[in-house]
Amino acid sequence: SDLRQMLATKSVENIQFLPFLTTDANNLSWLGYGCLKGDETVITVNAIGAALQTLYILVYLYYSPAKVGQGPGVMGRMGTLTLTSPCCPSQRPVLLQVLLLLAVVVTGCGYFTILVDTGTRLTHLGLFCSVFTISMYLSPLADLAKVVRCKSTRCLSFPLTVTTLVASSSWTLYGLQLHDPYITVPNVPGIVTSLVRFWLFQRYRPEQDKPY
Repeated sequence: SDLRQMLATKSVENIQFLPFLTTDANNLSWLGYGCLKGDETVITVNAIGAALQTLYILVYLYYSPAKVGQGPGVMGRMGTLTLTSPCCPSQRPVLLQVLLLLAVVVTGCGYFTILVDTGTRLTHLGLFCSVFTISMYLSPLADLAKVVRCKSTRCLSFPLTVTTLVASSSWTLYGLQLHDPYITVPNVPGIVTSLVRFWLFQRYRPEQDKPY
C-alpha cells in the first residue's frame, strides 16, 4: 500500500497527496450523513476511513520533501511537492490543501447546522455527499488521459484501484438494498473509473514503462 511504501522508503515519491485529502473530506461528509440518518454502518465505516486517511495525511506530511529534502523524482521547495514524472506533473502547496480541507469542513458544519432547516438537512447533506463523491471519482479522468498520452501507469496506484472497485461496488449494493439513491448513484462512477484503470494497467503494463 501507499502507507507501507512511505514508511519503507521514507519518502513520498510517486505518491499523490490529493487523493488522501479528498477521501478524508469524503469520509467526514458521509460520517455526518450517517449520524443524521442514524445508520450505524455508514457511521462505523466512515469513522474508520476518516481516521485512516488522517493518519495517511500525517505520515505524508512527515515524509514530505520539506522534511526529507530532495530525493529521486521528488523536489522539495518551500512546502511544495513536485513530481518529476511526466505522467504526473504536479506542484501543489501541501499545507495549503490541508488548510483548505479544514476550511471546507468548518464551513460545511456551520452551513448544515445553522442555515439548513432540520427537516431538509438530511436531503441537503445527502445531495452534497453525492455530488462530492461523484466529483472525487471523476477527478482522475485528466490523469487517465495523461496515462494514455505518455503510455505509462506509473502515477496510478493498483492497490487503490482494487480498493476503489470493491468499495464502490459494495456501497452501490448497500444503497440498492436500502433504496437510498444518495448512496447508490454516486458510487456507480467509482465502478466505471476503476474498470477503466484496470484496462490501462493491462494496456500499459508497468514493466513496459520507459525510465525517466
